[in-house]
Amino acid sequence: MTGGAGRLRGKVVLLTGSTGGIGVEIARRLAEEDASLVLTDVDRDACARLAAELPHLERHQPLALDISVEQQWRDVIDGVAERFSGLDALVNNGAIGSAATVVDEDLDRYNRVIKVSQTGTWLGMKHAGALIERSGGGSVVNICSILGTVGGLGNSLAYAAAKGAVRTMTKNAALHWARAGVRVNSIHPGFIETSQLLARYEGSERHRAMLANTPMGRLGRAEEVAAAVAFLAGDDSTFITGSELYVDGGWTCA
Repeated sequence: MTGGAGRLRGKVVLLTGSTGGIGVEIARRLAEEDASLVLTDVDRDACARLAAELPHLERHQPLALDISVEQQWRDVIDGVAERFSGLDALVNNGAIGSAATVVDEDLDRYNRVIKVSQTGTWLGMKHAGALIERSGGGSVVNICSILGTVGGLGNSLAYAAAKGAVRTMTKNAALHWARAGVRVNSIHPGFIETSQLLARYEGSERHRAMLANTPMGRLGRAEEVAAAVAFLAGDDSTFITGSELYVDGGWTCA
């Protein structure tokens, strides 16, 4: 599944969590669609290596960003405004998780998941969204999860709490910006076949449960999430805001 239609030509897109499994595929798809990318993650060198693999290396800017730290957001947005003079889209992909249950989770880990996955998403909307508005409008795409909507397999309590908040914040921000030209939507992947997921679960009872509870009978692919991002980030979705796009193989309709 590839892009390359140039639907994002001339657009500047900021991507968080660029170097994770889904983030890399989002970066590749957006670059194939001719976007100029601001690639961010906590490891700038990893972002730079990713940029070097993409078409039109000279268009892309790798930057270090801990999404839970507001001053780092301010610094990144200042850098984007200086280099590109504006911003057309934000893809809030950065997040961390925990597989612990409501009983097994501990407070420090819970707070860390909320700080990064929930608060970090809000800080992205606050700072990058404001630049998008000043630039004449565009798109915010929040990568959420089916666990922001349903209970999943009964674990990952902190992650579910964070993603449930992202789901609602998306709608709130969509209403705030509805007449300002900034669209805000969420994408809700099901269980996606990344190296991290397979390393943790492949062959386990939980892995079998992921497959059994997905009506399509397989895990999703990261490039399938990336295709949904490309649609919402560009001009094919200009009358869509506050919506939830599920890339889950039918999990939430079963």
